Amino acid sequence: MALDDSRNFRIDLLRGIAISLVLVLHYHLSYALTNSPLALLFSKEAIKAVAVNGNYGVTMFFAISGYLITSTAIKRYGSLGEVNLPRFYVFRLARIMPCLLVALAAIVILGLHGQPAFMNSAEHGWPDVGYPLAVLSVLTFWHNVLMQHAWYFNYAMNIYWSLSVEEMFYLVFPLLCFGLKRDWAIASVWILAIAAGPVYRSFHAADEIYFMYAYAACFDAVAFGCCAALFAARNRLQGKAGALIQVAAACLVAATYLRGIDGHEVFGFSLVAAGTAVLLAGSGGRATPAWLQRNRLLAGVRWLGRHSYELYLFHIIVLGLMRSFIPRGTMAYGYKLPLLVLFLALSAIVAGLVARFYSEPVNARLRAAFLRAPLPSAAVRP
Repeated sequence: MALDDSRNFRIDLLRGIAISLVLVLHYHLSYALTNSPLALLFSKEAIKAVAVNGNYGVTMFFAISGYLITSTAIKRYGSLGEVNLPRFYVFRLARIMPCLLVALAAIVILGLHGQPAFMNSAEHGWPDVGYPLAVLSVLTFWHNVLMQHAWYFNYAMNIYWSLSVEEMFYLVFPLLCFGLKRDWAIASVWILAIAAGPVYRSFHAADEIYFMYAYAACFDAVAFGCCAALFAARNRLQGKAGALIQVAAACLVAATYLRGIDGHEVFGFSLVAAGTAVLLAGSGGRATPAWLQRNRLLAGVRWLGRHSYELYLFHIIVLGLMRSFIPRGTMAYGYKLPLLVLFLALSAIVAGLVARFYSEPVNARLRAAFLRAPLPSAAVRP
């Protein structure tokens, strides 16, 4: 297997782990892996600990986004205060919007054709939401806010709440850099966000739509990633001390994840984000050994990481269609693991095809068209 030096091994690996956790969570919520053949090998508590805390995977994504956007801006412009606003927005829009528009169109079309997982519905007395408003909220970065007023109104579309958090960060980040200029001033805003996150969550610990999905509940994770990039631009986690710090960070993320979200709504997300940030800060150190790069299992996880955006958008469409044939909670015990493998495989196939034949070429064409010149590929694509 040829080695790919154009990618960051650790970042792709972290992305792959994060998206895998999200996919397993969504499958588990539909078909209860705790009542599957996995229970013959592991306790139900262990299965639940792995399967039900996938929202921590989203927290990892937020930290990774903060790190990549900040580190790429430093590499591309020399300093955060020199960020070019039009170029920044073109890069983000070209990457995000083409795939998102296709995914939203698929959800709306399937919903209008009566597929339950894609239909808007009002439950528990919450207001009904039409497709135009729902789609508009996704495209204009406030779908999470809409969910706070309308609860879980569309199974497939509601997972796009996290895009509203990321897109709002993409909107604010260059404005913050342009307005404050100095790294220390920009970092002070990130530190405030880190401090505000657990405070906000402490006031909303009883409502998951608030403590998991609100801007203030998520920006601390993004800010951890931003701070890690700023640190990594000036320092290196090297030697035995650096290795021990990173091992401790990995253990922190794993232990916090397995301990679960329930009962740890305030600081659990902060700990996962902080541990992920340390791992990211060490991602630019010495080269990854060739034997690790050739490991087939890790190569598979890294592939998932490289296609994590397409996987995030389209896996829920695959799962929603599965729910049309096998409604939630009705899958036979013996089919749960084979169909989990099928779900993961189909999601990967769809994501790979979308990336290869649509999102990547459209992304490149839009960037070239808007910026009027081909752009060199970055060492790590944000």
